[in-house]
Amino acid sequence: MPKKINNQLFFFIIPLILGIISSFSLPPYNFFILNFFTFPFLFFFIISNLHVGRWRFFLIGWIFGFGYFISNIYWITNSLTFEEFFLPLIPIAFFLLPLFLGLFYGLFTFIFSFFNLEKNYRSILIFAFIFSLVEFVRGNILGGFPWNLIAYSWLEYTSFIQILSIIGVYSFNLLSITLFLLPAIIFFNRSQFSKILVLVFSIISIGANIYFGKNMINKYHKAQFIDLNTNIKVIAPKIKLNRFFQKEDPNIIINELIELSKPEKTKKTLFIFPEGILTNIYLEDLNIYKENFKNNFSENHKIIFGINSQSGLKIYNSLVVLDNNLNTLANYKKNNLVPFGEFLPLENMFSKFGLKKITQGYQSFSSDDDRKIIEINNIKFLPIICYEIIYSGKLNKSGEKFDFILNISEDGWFGNSIGPYQHFSHSIFRSIEEGKNLVRSANNGISAHINPIGQIVKKVESTEKGTFEIKNFKKISRTIFSQHGNKIFFYFLLFYISLIFFLKKKGS
Repeated sequence: MPKKINNQLFFFIIPLILGIISSFSLPPYNFFILNFFTFPFLFFFIISNLHVGRWRFFLIGWIFGFGYFISNIYWITNSLTFEEFFLPLIPIAFFLLPLFLGLFYGLFTFIFSFFNLEKNYRSILIFAFIFSLVEFVRGNILGGFPWNLIAYSWLEYTSFIQILSIIGVYSFNLLSITLFLLPAIIFFNRSQFSKILVLVFSIISIGANIYFGKNMINKYHKAQFIDLNTNIKVIAPKIKLNRFFQKEDPNIIINELIELSKPEKTKKTLFIFPEGILTNIYLEDLNIYKENFKNNFSENHKIIFGINSQSGLKIYNSLVVLDNNLNTLANYKKNNLVPFGEFLPLENMFSKFGLKKITQGYQSFSSDDDRKIIEINNIKFLPIICYEIIYSGKLNKSGEKFDFILNISEDGWFGNSIGPYQHFSHSIFRSIEEGKNLVRSANNGISAHINPIGQIVKKVESTEKGTFEIKNFKKISRTIFSQHGNKIFFYFLLFYISLIFFLKKKGS
């Protein structure tokens, strides 16, 4: 009996440890090399447990996913520390979200169990195919939560990730998983010649990708800077999040923002402040502070920031563009809301138990489905609020041309954790995919100017407050991915299906 219990513990502990170790390949750690050990180990662990039954197969993936997510999204519980009402929910949230997200990896191993698996090349392709498809489902079903795809472990290798401009993150995720599984072939019962052939082909492919990446980077650096007819000034104020829950006078925050931004009245400037910087008031109430803005900003100035707005009985998380008289020149209403953070699913039912969204106030935000390009002073930008930056292939809904992506955010919900770095990593991937400069203003997060090849031009760390200016930037031609989006991922899946059937026919 003790031996049986030990075997059962071993069965559960191994995938848990593998999931935890793999999480350290992600930002801010970026130890991508770990995946070359954890993924082959997981592959062999699954293959060696073919006899345990499909539901036990499901448990392998579920436990792996739980270990993976509990160690890289633990910071989610920090959002529950600002109101006493939520404090008892912290232990539940700490375990519940990783358990839920782990279900997707359980689905992966469950589906994997239906195939006649052996230690061969075909099994590697099936593993990568199903894993990446389940990740795509995770990123799109029920609003989607594509946070921390394993592909983000390549963040620091700028030359290697330029391929995103062609294939996007989901296709890159598929190729990354395949690559991480390659060490497994060393232990296959196949001819040395075939193993060497696969490894040589892989090395050539990796080399070609790096060459392509370096060529893209060199080509970009040879391009000419384009002067903007407006100076862009990004402000990172680092206003503590708990101040919003203490009903602090907005005048204090407005004065603090003005002091930090140091407006020069004769200088044509577009000021960019973060998301939700004035959460104690609505856009419709902002005119109370009109004199404050009018006395410090001039006709040469335009101001962008996040603020809540109302339309009838609905409340929106908005990005607004204002002039110095607080006239609204543009108003983008957030499309993708954070579940539980900005809206309470099944609100009519849960509200009866006294539950509410995590952010300030009781009523859930409403989402909009319109995201238009905004043009100010002949500069066109794509407005993105906070969490929306994580959605690959879904940014530019109109397909209209624009100059840069503007992402405003409030990362104070993450606390002093790895969360802001993970959030920021998505911005780098989106800039490469779309081939656009990305301007990010974050309160309590990382503010930066990222160029179209994913390099950080200017930056204010999450631990600091400050400003930076953008007077010019370089552009590149429209990327293939920005034109075709995630259709490319399904082309890759079709290619993998063809290759799997080919290898089955060849018995490999």
